[in-house]
Parts: sequence; structure tokens; C-alpha cells
Amino acid sequence: MRRKITMVATAGALALSLAACGGGGAGSTDSTAGAGGGADASDITIGVAMPTETSERWIADGNAVKAGLEELGYKVDLQYAGDDIPTQTQQIDQMITSGADVLIIASIDGTALTSQLENAAAQNIPVIAYDRLIRDSENVDFYVTFDNFAVGVAQGTALLRGMGLLDEGGTEVAGVTGPFNIELFAGSPDDNNAGFFYEGAMSVLEPFITDGTLVVKSGQTDFDTVATLRWSQEAAQKRMEDLLTSTYSDGSTLAGVLSPYDGISRGIITALQGVGQGPTIEAGLPIVTGQDAEIASVKLIADGVQSSTIFKDTRKLAEQSIKVAEAFINGEEPEANDTETYDNGMKVVPSYLLAVDTVFTDDITTLLVDSGYWSEDEVESGVAG
Repeated sequence: MRRKITMVATAGALALSLAACGGGGAGSTDSTAGAGGGADASDITIGVAMPTETSERWIADGNAVKAGLEELGYKVDLQYAGDDIPTQTQQIDQMITSGADVLIIASIDGTALTSQLENAAAQNIPVIAYDRLIRDSENVDFYVTFDNFAVGVAQGTALLRGMGLLDEGGTEVAGVTGPFNIELFAGSPDDNNAGFFYEGAMSVLEPFITDGTLVVKSGQTDFDTVATLRWSQEAAQKRMEDLLTSTYSDGSTLAGVLSPYDGISRGIITALQGVGQGPTIEAGLPIVTGQDAEIASVKLIADGVQSSTIFKDTRKLAEQSIKVAEAFINGEEPEANDTETYDNGMKVVPSYLLAVDTVFTDDITTLLVDSGYWSEDEVESGVAG
């Protein structure tokens, strides 16, 4: 299909690149030529590479992107890589070999796809980084994500609110002085988003740490130390167990835990309950944050076990990625609302950032059920229908 549509789109893409003063796709000024420009939708194939099926979130993302593209008439090659880097690189290689016209990639390791992206650029295939920035390559055309620093700010704020230091409006509560012991967890070090989440959260927490209201009793605050490879629930549980043994066996009270993702949160909670804490917040379980509004964690929030989660409506993310893909297919420049933040080490990648919401118990119905993201039955059971 690529050879067929290149001749149709070249003139339009060249005009676009001149009008945009060197716009560009896959690292070149005319790569949008390879994406469509007048071809029938049924002749266009879009490769969608997702990292894993072990997370409800990524299953929902993949299905939403595939359904939206197919509704528009495009062929979709959706692949999950089981959180295995070689598998994902092979899948993307195969997508290119099989004639993909656009690639939408949620990478496992944002530094591991350089050769695949070089191959895509050589064949004029636009590359859209989906929620995870692909690093160290000029051949990333666009990035669709949530405002990741704002996600971290929301998580830090949620921790403070859950511990009673801030009210619902974000104002400090008078008379709550501490000190309160907390521990910090971050996401996977090979995911560019993890650093933004942690920096955003720490921008909120550090003033309270500096004035002594919060104390990281373990002393573990460095990102590399608190990071959780592959966002692993099991690794988080093991680290929390080790922290409880090494730092809290003297009877000290742990008041809160910053967790960047619901799977990590569940590992932390399992470790805490395993030593007899809780089993609910009302019964003394520390405040634990989260992210992604996974149904198992939404039930924990409804049951008063997990304090909060950050809701990133992946339907909106999928919708935006489809808009970007269509722009490339039509030889147009996708709309960006951030052209400064996301430097991947080789270039600043034009991006579209989406907003997020924080979910506490009282927000489940309005944010998740009323929007159709989860049903009341799913929340009650903690299982996706």
C-alpha cells in the first residue's frame, strides 16, 4: 500500500512541509507522504504496538484504538508484547515488513526502538508515541499523552489530602502539624513518564518534607532507589515488606505511601495488611495513592482500603491518537498543544497533552460510573465485565 499512496500524497506533503517551515514525519520533511493522502481507508494499515496484557489499562487502550480506527475503515494490526522488549521490537519489525502505513507505539522501554524507528523513517512511516515517550531517536513524529507532571502533582496532592494535611480545595488544614512518616514509590525507570510523575509529586511533597511535617523514615528519596521496574506489583510488595522490616519494626507508625500506579498500590497494600495493618483506612491502614483507575483498585477505594487513584480516561487518549494518525494519513500536520516539554534526547517531540482527574470514594460515581468507564456492578465486584 505504501508505494501506491506515496505518489498520491507527495505533492501535498511537500506543500505542507514548506508551509510548516520544515514540519516533518519520521525525521524527514516529507514522511507524511507515506501515510495516505487520498487513499481509501480500507487500503491503509495502522500498526498498534501495546506493551502488555497484564494491565487492564493497556487492554482498554489497545481495544479502544483498534475499535476507533476500524470504525473509520482502516485495517489495524494490534499486538501486545507481554512486557518483553525483544518481543515488541520483533512485532514492530513485522508491522513494518507487512506494510504498515502508520505506527502507534506504547513502548516497553522508550530507548530500545532506535533501529525500528530508523527503518520506519526510511520507508516514510509516521511514528506516534502513545503515552510513553520514545527516547533517543529523531524518528518520533508525535507524542500523545496525559500531562504527566500534572499527574504527579495530583498524586502528591492526593496523598496530602488523604492524610488530612489538605482539604478538598487544596488548602492546608490548620492545626495538623505532624510529623508523619511516609514512604515513596516511583514507576519503572525505563518509562519516561515515571520521572515526570515523581517530579510532579515531589514538587508538592518536598515543602512538607523540608519543614518536617513529613518524614521519609527510610531516607529513600532518590528516584533510582524508589523506582519499580516494569511497574511490578510483586516488586512493590517485596520492597514494602523490606521497608516494614528494616524501618518500622520499632513500632513507628507509617502514615502514607506515595504510589504511582494501581498495581503497585495493591502490592503495597498487600504488604501492609500482611503485617496486620488495617485492613481499611478507618482501621489504621496508611494512605496509599494510585493511578489508572483499574477496577480492582476502584473497588478498594470504594471499600475504604486504597485512598485514591488518578483517572486517565484512556478513551480520550485513544481518540486523540486516532486524530493524529488521520492527520498523517491525510498529509496534514497534527494539532499539538505542547511543543516545548518533551525532549526525547534527540529532539523536542510535538505533543498533545490531556487532563486527568483524581478519584476518591465520593468521586467514583460521578467520574467513573456516570461516564460509562466502569459500571456499578463492576465497581461492586472489582472485576471488569
